Amino acid sequence: MFLRWMVRKDEAGVDFGLWNTIKPSQLVCPLDVHAMRTAGQLGLMKEEKANWKTALALTNTLRELDPTDPVKYDFALYGMGIEEKTLWK
Repeated sequence: MFLRWMVRKDEAGVDFGLWNTIKPSQLVCPLDVHAMRTAGQLGLMKEEKANWKTALALTNTLRELDPTDPVKYDFALYGMGIEEKTLWK
């Protein structure tokens, strides 16, 4: 998560973008229970355990949506999960 804040730069001020030596495309999507719940509901991943392999799998799926900055979707996945919004009831 720290790397995300320091590498990515956005207009909303969530990420600071102070480091230029690492590219956003090199980041791995951080996983927590909230992001995993949403990613699973959206069909972005099949794994049910939060581990490095799952983080890489989710990042690779997100890379298909945006190869230059796949981790930009993390905040949305986390936010939907933290609000305990379900996509299908």
